[in-house]
Amino acid sequence: MFRDDFVWGVASSSYQIEGTDPKDGRGICVWDTFTEGDAAGTRGQNAQVTCDHMHRYKEDFALMKELGIKAYRFSVSWPRILPQGRGEVNMEAIRMYRDMICEMKKNGITPYLTLFHWEFPQALEDIGGWTNPDIVEYFGEYARVVAENFSDLVEYFFTINEPQCFVGLAYVTGVHAPGKKLSKKETFLIAHNVLKAHGKATIMLRKYAKQPIQVGYAPTCTVAIPATNSEADIEAARKVYFSLSDTADNWAWNVSWFSDPVLLGEYPAEGLELFKEYLPEITKEDMELIHQPLDFMGQNIYNGYYIKAGANGEPEGVPMKDGYAENSVGWPVMEECLYWGVKFAYERYGLPIFITENGMACHDRVAVDGKVHDPNRTDFLDRYISALQQAADEGMDIRGYFLWTFLDNFEWDHGYHGRFGIVYVDFETLERTPKDSAYWYKEVIASNGANLHINNRKLREIPVLSKCL
Repeated sequence: MFRDDFVWGVASSSYQIEGTDPKDGRGICVWDTFTEGDAAGTRGQNAQVTCDHMHRYKEDFALMKELGIKAYRFSVSWPRILPQGRGEVNMEAIRMYRDMICEMKKNGITPYLTLFHWEFPQALEDIGGWTNPDIVEYFGEYARVVAENFSDLVEYFFTINEPQCFVGLAYVTGVHAPGKKLSKKETFLIAHNVLKAHGKATIMLRKYAKQPIQVGYAPTCTVAIPATNSEADIEAARKVYFSLSDTADNWAWNVSWFSDPVLLGEYPAEGLELFKEYLPEITKEDMELIHQPLDFMGQNIYNGYYIKAGANGEPEGVPMKDGYAENSVGWPVMEECLYWGVKFAYERYGLPIFITENGMACHDRVAVDGKVHDPNRTDFLDRYISALQQAADEGMDIRGYFLWTFLDNFEWDHGYHGRFGIVYVDFETLERTPKDSAYWYKEVIASNGANLHINNRKLREIPVLSKCL
């Protein structure tokens, strides 16, 4: 069983669900630009309406309450609050978000606010974006505005969501907004500025908060999973999980380059040597700025890959079995990743952990009986959350779980073809229909996980440690 104060929630991002309004005063986001014209990588779709959450949040929070949701990790939009990314504040946005937060609390939902979930102001992208040395101060200004306007209502903050994704996918491979393929020197400069911006935001949040607050950070990565529970395979997987690779396709997809500076105060030595020809100047003052004290860390975990110790003692990849399970956007389903991702991160960094994202995209549709039956998602969640409980049972300090996501929404490069929600959204009528998994998750929350298979020996036990053949 999970601890009595375990936090059960759902997660979202502003751009993916809010939509727009001619009167909302929001500035242009890089994703608005990216989805214009040919809509590179988004199947010709955009988020101009998406779930229309900005007009329907009261009914959405009432539905969350009905489904027993206790916490909500959401992001506020940088260009909605500061249309130019700096300077004049859009008070319409302040009023909307304050009302949203009050509505959450009215429905018994604790807010967890994320500063940045990829809603980057186009006005700042036009003057260099994350390569501009002033971006650290601009992000700090944004954090100050957020603290001044929301910290009387919000106690828990995350600074940045998944830097690996928006650095790697937006500027290395170019498949996310703004769709650029920059040089390695430029992308390492971006990464360094992102980490400095995290540090600056942490300082500003604490400095301008109107009550004691808690601050964390929410990176991600695919998890290296031991092929067996042998010590050799476990050590091989741990080594690979925190290793670095100088690959042309996406060097940014790693754990240690984005977490070690934040949580340990230094870049990994392996990376400093491997990437030395690409690195910007890194000063002692930079590292002090990046390494701010945090109250917890987030981990966004969805899947992994298998590793074993080879005959020569070096780690080796293990192929997936033929016909392995995958979700509707092609990601493998492997519940062991939630156990090992948490275990490895906690052992290395020692901070309390929130699972800030985890969930499954399915081929959902409304059935002839008017309901949405998604047994694959329920099975996925049962397996994954049971694996998370095993980590908690073994002493990992796990504070909460935020399911991705509440509403089907605009899933970035997948457009509307990746349904991760536990509530089905008809994108023509915008009608919400809770899926079977939503009612199952309600039972999980109400019982604090007692209905999970790990706690019910009458069900077939699914081992977390399984050998990959």
